[in-house]
Amino acid sequence: MRGAEEVPGVAFVVAQEVPTSSTMAVPHGPVGVGLARRRMRDELRASGAPDTVVDDAVLVLSELLSNATRHARPLPPDDSVRADWSRGSAGEVTIAVTDGGGPTRPLPASPSVTAHGGRGLSIITSLAQAWGVREDVECEAVTVWAVVGRPEFGATKGGHAPSGLDGIEGLDGFEGLDGISI
Repeated sequence: MRGAEEVPGVAFVVAQEVPTSSTMAVPHGPVGVGLARRRMRDELRASGAPDTVVDDAVLVLSELLSNATRHARPLPPDDSVRADWSRGSAGEVTIAVTDGGGPTRPLPASPSVTAHGGRGLSIITSLAQAWGVREDVECEAVTVWAVVGRPEFGATKGGHAPSGLDGIEGLDGFEGLDGISI
């Protein structure tokens, strides 16, 4: 009797467990942005997410982390920023970046054509079906979140949270977000 690995014409596949969500502490600075982008891209591709969703999610993550690096304080005790993402059952990806807050609240800007910055939240607004901000005063933390790739929200693009955010996976514990409009 031959071993299973010797059976001609039979391929054995080793199942790889692909996470549907990830959380990582990202160094507060440009190096952390690249690390998080690579990890998210690898995980979303491994989970079978379409390339367009992966590309949009990675760009949104990059913009959120860049904004946190530029405009906010890191989180104690390790001076990091937290990046979270999850892939929901409808294929949507929820991205959240938590930092130590800053002197201003995240709002889209209208920079001049020659400005060197100020376009990050406008990019997120154009790619995300919903996005918003949650502040945790006790922990002195601010989380900016966005949802990309959710087909039934296609008509609501423009940075407005659709009503009924309770159904969006990955936003558990984000009480009070229903009806937020940025």
